[in-house]
Amino acid sequence: MQPNILFVTVDQWPGHLLGHAGNDTIETPTIDRLAEVGTRFPNTYAQTPICIPSRRSLMTGMTSRGHGDRDFQPDLKMPEGAPTLAGCFGKAGYQTTAIGKLHVYPPRDRIGFDDAILAEEGRGHLGGPDDYEMYLADCGHAGDQFMHGMSNNEYSWRTWHLPEETHVTNWTTRTAARAIKRRDPTRPSFWHVSYTHPHPPIVPLASYFDRYARRAMTAPVTGDWSENDDTLPFVLKAVRRYYASLPPEQLSDMRRAFYALCTHIDHQLRLLIGTLREEKLLDNTIIVFTSDHGDMLGDHGFYGKRLMYEASARVPLIIVDKTGEHRLGQAGGSDDRLVALHDLMPTMLDLAGIAIPQTCEGESLAAAPQRSHIYGESHLGARASRMVRDERHKLIWYPAGNRLQLFDLVNDPDERHDLSAEPGSGAVVSRLTELLVSELYGEDLDYVKDGTLVGFGEPELEAVDNRGLSGQRGVHYPPVPPANPSEKVGAF
Repeated sequence: MQPNILFVTVDQWPGHLLGHAGNDTIETPTIDRLAEVGTRFPNTYAQTPICIPSRRSLMTGMTSRGHGDRDFQPDLKMPEGAPTLAGCFGKAGYQTTAIGKLHVYPPRDRIGFDDAILAEEGRGHLGGPDDYEMYLADCGHAGDQFMHGMSNNEYSWRTWHLPEETHVTNWTTRTAARAIKRRDPTRPSFWHVSYTHPHPPIVPLASYFDRYARRAMTAPVTGDWSENDDTLPFVLKAVRRYYASLPPEQLSDMRRAFYALCTHIDHQLRLLIGTLREEKLLDNTIIVFTSDHGDMLGDHGFYGKRLMYEASARVPLIIVDKTGEHRLGQAGGSDDRLVALHDLMPTMLDLAGIAIPQTCEGESLAAAPQRSHIYGESHLGARASRMVRDERHKLIWYPAGNRLQLFDLVNDPDERHDLSAEPGSGAVVSRLTELLVSELYGEDLDYVKDGTLVGFGEPELEAVDNRGLSGQRGVHYPPVPPANPSEKVGAF
């Protein structure tokens, strides 16, 4: 029988925030063990480090240009006629189930899955129902998901306010384990298990926060370019103004709470692996673990995603082949190729022996050679940032103000030193600029003249009116009234 696929995604988990990635503070024993028996890809990027565009890339194998969103469009349907990841597995005879967050529109569009059991972070205003909120109601907690008072897009935190078993991480795990047990035994299965955390609201279980409470936390990364607000590009000024700046002690506690959410997920993954083992499925199951994007978590004075720095755009990726197979390299290996999230659909299809549709713009990691470079893009207009990196250097361009940054990721992986104005960097800037220009399209072409980046003038930095607290949720019973699906929530 063809192999089963367990495709696990987490939300807003930076690529560096893992024990095996060199972080000595966070506890991720399960994921670290998967890295020991599988292959990790430390140079994996979310081409557009924003929830919806990244998930569209995962589910279509397309770049942001291909699937049509580099700006977070909550009312955008999947590209018409494009085969989806679940649809391809379904046509090949797989039973396909999604558990957790899909973040598609309309919300209950199954995008090819036989079933979708959803926890959509309180988006009932876009349509529903939401399976997790129905579960809370069954437990006597109707509408109580957000009674903790924390925002889905800010960095205040507190511990979880309801019984432990009702936490969305536990619900996702239990629901996924039941889906595994309830599989059709005559067909291979594809399970997409999508955890909503560590994305805010930052509400860890008290038991997980306690294990970090007395632990020293590393200070946030700072750089020679990020210390002075006045010299930052417009986009960075806007991001820094949008999020509240946390004093050192509060920032450390927020990170402890964020780490607690990660460790909770890590431990819950053991239950999925245990279920596969007890159901005699583990040896014939391919496991893929990744995130849709990362989070700055205070590094360089920034929070959230959307930016092209490593903490925001680089994500974890581990692939464990079925027992006895090493099609991605020897167990415990690290593959330094430049990888994008749109490579995952063709990779999983290839490992399962399923034809890759021509619409896929990614490459199977079981066959593709090293890329020469990787391109990234986020937002449009004054909020736009663009990125290109090769094996060593990363160039970031902000069209508003026509600002460039250059980082040597080999010698400066934390991006502390902007080399764009250094006398010896001219050739590298020119080469990467030429690559960047070759990737641009749409309105970006208006900001290029004769192959040279010209950008446009920086607009006035307006005061932030955030009376909505970055999209704060309220009491969800009675149900939230319908709202305009094109309205963006929580964007600076």
